[in-house]
Amino acid sequence: MPAASVHEFVMVSFIFLLAGGVKGLLGMGLPTVAMGLLGLVMPVAEGAALLFLPSLLTNLWQMARGGRLRALAWRLWPMMAGVCAGVWAGHGWMAGPAGHALRLLGLCLVAYALSGLAGWRLPRPAPRLEAAASVAVGGLTGLLTAATGVFVLPAVPYLQALGLEKDEMAQALGLSFTVSTLALAVNLAASQHLNLVSALQSLLVLLPALVGMGLGQRLRDELSQEGFRRWLMWGLLVLGGWLVWQAP
Repeated sequence: MPAASVHEFVMVSFIFLLAGGVKGLLGMGLPTVAMGLLGLVMPVAEGAALLFLPSLLTNLWQMARGGRLRALAWRLWPMMAGVCAGVWAGHGWMAGPAGHALRLLGLCLVAYALSGLAGWRLPRPAPRLEAAASVAVGGLTGLLTAATGVFVLPAVPYLQALGLEKDEMAQALGLSFTVSTLALAVNLAASQHLNLVSALQSLLVLLPALVGMGLGQRLRDELSQEGFRRWLMWGLLVLGGWLVWQAP
């Protein structure tokens, strides 16, 4: 990787191996874990550009598995439209003062971890209000994505509240994360953080992400997912708190 030492390349590769493993085991978590750890070693916008190809391709893979994509896309298109609108409305936020983006990233990780540890669940919206709720959730998710590169809040709790079946949930997460990744790529390209060099760097870290995802999928039936999820939430809580503390 240009201008990066071997040590830095190995460290970044390990981050994507670990983040891919979390995604393979839980079906989500690659951007969350990767952005949290990358925030320790580089500006948030640079980390988001590195994440582009690993996030896009792993989520396309997840989105394509299952036969409910058309029905899910029809049901969730207001949320996807809200995500795009929110991301593009927040153009430039990630490239602002480094401390602001890092602090907000840390706060998002802390909020996500606390909600997971507490077992907090959003109420299911009434059918007649679902479209409006989807737009609002998508817009807020898009704004947070534009600032932090993390797609989970409040999209993931909202999708969990819709009562989707296990396979539908995995495919809905893949759809949501794919749309978020592509919308964010527009912002990163406009700010010159996503360019030919960063795309090549993103391609280099795709392999460890895919290897980690494959290993995580193999471990899925051997490890307690609930136990692993709880340890992950504690880890994200500590990491988020450290990012808030370290932000200039």
